[in-house]
Amino acid sequence: MNKTGYFTHTDCWKHEMGPGHPECPERLDAIEDRLLASGVKDALDLQEAPLAAIGDIELAHDRMLVAAIRGLSDQLADDIRAGGPAYVQIDPDTALNVHTWNAALRAAGAVIAATDAVMAGEMDNAFCAVRPPGHHAERNKAMGFCFFNNIAIAAKYALERHGLKRVAIVDFDVHHGNGTEDIVRGDDRILMVSFFQHPMYPFSGADTQAPNMVNLPVPAYTKGMEVRELIDMLWMPRLEAFKPEMIFISAGFDAHRDDDLGQMNLNEQDYAWITERIKSVAKRHAKGRIVSALEGGYNLGALGRSVEAHIRVLADL
Repeated sequence: MNKTGYFTHTDCWKHEMGPGHPECPERLDAIEDRLLASGVKDALDLQEAPLAAIGDIELAHDRMLVAAIRGLSDQLADDIRAGGPAYVQIDPDTALNVHTWNAALRAAGAVIAATDAVMAGEMDNAFCAVRPPGHHAERNKAMGFCFFNNIAIAAKYALERHGLKRVAIVDFDVHHGNGTEDIVRGDDRILMVSFFQHPMYPFSGADTQAPNMVNLPVPAYTKGMEVRELIDMLWMPRLEAFKPEMIFISAGFDAHRDDDLGQMNLNEQDYAWITERIKSVAKRHAKGRIVSALEGGYNLGALGRSVEAHIRVLADL
């Protein structure tokens, strides 16, 4: 049995963006409840996410963005004490509350700590149940429910702090990871492969020409078997040729057929299959090293079942 780490922190529950927002703390409850009820959590190495160091976040982000988010957080705390509103809107869908700064540091800290643990051989792979998510956050812009790009930070961290030569990022969220692309496009040490529904928010990725990007835009109502064929035809040869020394997964589960934020038709078995394919590459080239972090997934039942399927493969359960 693989040893699989599970990184989270109570701070990740405290960030919320207002009543009725789909990116809500209950998403983490749904995952925890499913992993407990299924017995999967008993098999995992449970770890508390530390706060990320600012210098590590700045491997992927402009220091002005980091300072701006910190400044907004401090200003919000002052405003609330003076009777002001509980949130600061960054865009129509994205807001800070007083806990967002710490939650974002915990989310980035989780993937960094997971990277350290996997690189040290303390665990084979890891899943980070964290929020806010990250893959829409660009080098100098927070957007789309995201503040810091957790997976891009971890990939840069593995290269810069651990001296790896080649890492891969796999993004299977229903939305294009525009932020990750913005940060890693043109860096030949990183291969990024993804599929995403198109056209749909953030309306990018379909025309990317960068040699280190494998973007597969697919139409609404695409089924799991079609995605599997595309992965085998277009992801797998590039991943095999690249021979990554570590793989990072932006694990969004909103391409599930029950998820209302997308219109794709994947199910839990498809997520298990995709994870198997990623794991096979990791076994051949990366000593099995995988760090996965939660991105999207907004139907709570589908999210819990899909994360369970994903982790079962990672942990050989």
